Parts: sequence; structure tokens; C-alpha cells
Amino acid sequence: MYIIVAGGGKVGYYLSQHLLAEGHEVLLIERNPERVLEINDVLGAVAIAGDAAEAGTLVAAGAPRADVVVAVTGEDEDNLVISQVAKAKFHVARTIARVNNPKNENLFRRLGVDVTVSQTNYILNLIEQAIPERSFVHLISFHEDLAIVDAKVSETSPVAHRAIAEIELPINTAITAIARGAKLIVPNPGTELLPGDDIIAVAHQDQEDELRRLLV
Repeated sequence: MYIIVAGGGKVGYYLSQHLLAEGHEVLLIERNPERVLEINDVLGAVAIAGDAAEAGTLVAAGAPRADVVVAVTGEDEDNLVISQVAKAKFHVARTIARVNNPKNENLFRRLGVDVTVSQTNYILNLIEQAIPERSFVHLISFHEDLAIVDAKVSETSPVAHRAIAEIELPINTAITAIARGAKLIVPNPGTELLPGDDIIAVAHQDQEDELRRLLV
């Protein structure tokens, strides 16, 4: 797989290092020529100097044949432009963008970025999972407007002691896994939900509140 990484900071550097170790073809774009030399001294000739938000730089990087473009600069505006140019001009199959300000995450998805990564939101989600009284946690966003959530079925939940087939889930929502104690269950329509079950579900983000009311 050919992957272009935009941004030669710590995130871009370690990401490129890992991808190379996995056997992928990687080219890293970094504005600072001195940083490019530092990266190439360690990783080999994998980095070029340039502005990845400019179409000419992406052409030089081989964007027309890239499978993935990952924008991980420290500026949200740059990451958004890089992703949009890669998708609109070069028809790159998959764009992934780092979102430094979590308030921008929904905007990125609405404007066509395939996958957004917000370190702030990720850490907040981990904290929420560690709080015992939190019975519904947004785990991750993906594919524009979808979300993976974790919900704990309470004793008073309207779905407790009911089979999945009997539950009117929001449209295009799927229960994909159930953790019951140390046991992981791949559910089927006849699987009964019990109080204390941890449910992993996929839903549209605008249906999370409805799903929360239903499950907990």
C-alpha cells in the first residue's frame, strides 16, 4: 500500500516509521527542509520538503497513485485542505486527518474527510470509560457520521430481559458485541440482553441520544 503522510512532527515521524516497518511504501511531506534531513537520516530517503496543501507538492509525492493520504500537521486548517485536495483532485481512496481542536471534528467529516482522529476526544473517552457511573460512552467516530458506543444495560432499562429481535433499535443501528462478565458474545436476533451487559453498538451520531434512552 502506498501512503502519503503530511506533517513531519512526532506524530508523522513515528507513524511513518511504523508503516515502513509493516512493509508499506511511505512518503512523508514536511515544510521544514532541516526536519526533512533529520527524518531521512534515520528512516532513509522517505521525506520531501514542501507544502502538502498545494496540489503541485502532492503531484510530486505521487498522490495520483496513493492509496491513503494521512494529514497529521499541527494545524487543523492545513489538515482539512490536504485531505480535500487529495480526495477531490487526486481521487485518493482514503483520507485520514488529525483534528487538534475537537470542535472541528464534525466539520471535517461533513466536508468529506474519511476518518478523523482527535487525541483530545480519545483521551476524554478513556476517562469516561473509567468513571463507574458513566453507563453510555461514545468510543469512536468514523466514516463521516457513524459512531461506536459502549452502553451498560441497567436493571430498569426497557431492553433488559428482552431479545434483540424484540427491540426497536434506531434505524441503521446494530448491536455488534456483548460483554457479559468475562464472556464475549457475538449476538444474534434471539440473544437476550441482561442487566449488567456491556453492549458495543454502531449507530449514526445523531441517534446516540435515542440509543442511550433505549439501552440505559
